[in-house]
Amino acid sequence: MDTKKLAVFLDLAKTQNYSLTAQRMFLSQSTISKYIMILEKEWKVKLFVRAHRQIKLTRVGKLILPKVKDVLEKEAELNQLIESEAWLEERPLVIQGLPSLSQYRAFHIITDFAKRYPKIRLQFSEENVDKLEHSLDQKNVDIVFTRIFDNDFPSYDVIVNELDRFVVLVPQNSHLANQNYVTPDMLKKESLLLLSNTISKNNPLYTTLQSMHLRPRVTYNGQRIDLILEMLNQGTGISIVMNKSFDLTGFDNIKVIPLVPKINSQLVFMKQHDNDSKIVELFWKFATNASQSFIDKTL
Repeated sequence: MDTKKLAVFLDLAKTQNYSLTAQRMFLSQSTISKYIMILEKEWKVKLFVRAHRQIKLTRVGKLILPKVKDVLEKEAELNQLIESEAWLEERPLVIQGLPSLSQYRAFHIITDFAKRYPKIRLQFSEENVDKLEHSLDQKNVDIVFTRIFDNDFPSYDVIVNELDRFVVLVPQNSHLANQNYVTPDMLKKESLLLLSNTISKNNPLYTTLQSMHLRPRVTYNGQRIDLILEMLNQGTGISIVMNKSFDLTGFDNIKVIPLVPKINSQLVFMKQHDNDSKIVELFWKFATNASQSFIDKTL
């Protein structure tokens, strides 16, 4: 059924004027008359009573009118649904995150989003923290999940998920295991096991160590936190990591000690201001609401 003719019938029932309906529908008056005649012929009924320049709905026309309204409303709902869903598959949503992402709430936000919008293709990869901002600048990704130590990011939109801080992981048999806290100068002669870029130049810990002229002897530089934990559990080395970036289940020989001075970081989603993709906007709204809900619960 041609719903254009139904729309003409509905409008003519409102205006009761062929000329006015022609203007409103951007059609000629003859086309309006033609459409009504076609409907009357197809349905084998009389829809309007014509008397001089005035028209009125017939009894049958009045009975049919509500059904026509229903059909047109359903068509409008269908078109709206098609329009709202069609863009979901226009391109993938590209996200890069820290290798330790699975330990943070952001991981659940991403997976919940994927469940909520299964039609969206999600491309996810891991990258070192010092390269994540570069990926945004190069516009290779839509959104990054990263760690920041200040709020000076004028080119980006930022959603803060949660806070974290540096701690020191030591084997239970280490001479540091009985300390209430550990300072950088206490690590001068230790064999440090560090994730890549734990002490990169944009990290306050780097400045702290430099100011004290400390040069820790790094014996491991990689991204596998589980490998570091395994080495510590075997009694090898000391590690500086973010407090929420690891899971000590199964690693009973490791103790967590606060690092002093306290160095906090923010775990955030970031995107370019000018990334106005509908998919990105959808994720951004979803992540904003999820993050705010968590913050409200913790207050």
